[in-house]
Amino acid sequence: MLDCLEHTPGTPATTSVIWMHGLGASGSDFVPLLPLLGLPTTRFVFPQAPDRRVTINGGYEMPAWYDILTMERGPGRESEADIHEAAELVTQLIAREGERGVPPERIVLAGFSQGAAMALHVGLRHPQRLAGIMSLSGYLLLEEELADELHEANADTPMFFGHGRGDDVVPHAMGRHAHDVLAGSRAIEWHDYPMGHELCHDEVRDLRAWLHALLG
Repeated sequence: MLDCLEHTPGTPATTSVIWMHGLGASGSDFVPLLPLLGLPTTRFVFPQAPDRRVTINGGYEMPAWYDILTMERGPGRESEADIHEAAELVTQLIAREGERGVPPERIVLAGFSQGAAMALHVGLRHPQRLAGIMSLSGYLLLEEELADELHEANADTPMFFGHGRGDDVVPHAMGRHAHDVLAGSRAIEWHDYPMGHELCHDEVRDLRAWLHALLG
């Protein structure tokens, strides 16, 4: 089981948000946002990614959901074995929430950057319906396998995409592409903002509205 920071409400949690951080970051990164989101009966779970060597960063060891092997975009850019390993760890967290009284249909899977890519990867393939998937400055992993692996349980799960128009780490076009691949009959929202690889006040405001509409 991954190490996690948790914010648990004073009353029994009725909903949960599992929120994954970006490359080289920490599970504590988004804790300061909680007072702004205003969800008093929601448990927030912030898992810490395993430390692993990241090829594009000179093999330096850091918190990472998966190794990135090359700066070139396309198949083979990320370690497929790492992605599958991390996906299993995230799936364990979803199962644990069920054991603690919050079923999958009341869980939002969320993330930023690498964490957003993992939220999309796991959420779209999960065999039980989730409440929603939140991708902040994210992109698709193993897209060539998605058509075969997309689970019908989450074929129309509500989704929130947020991205900076000036993002020079995960280009705006990658986030928009992920949205466009998945858009259709599902309740999917796209928001972009005049910012880089980060969050801004307007994005937090939109996240709050989306989460409140979804979780009540």
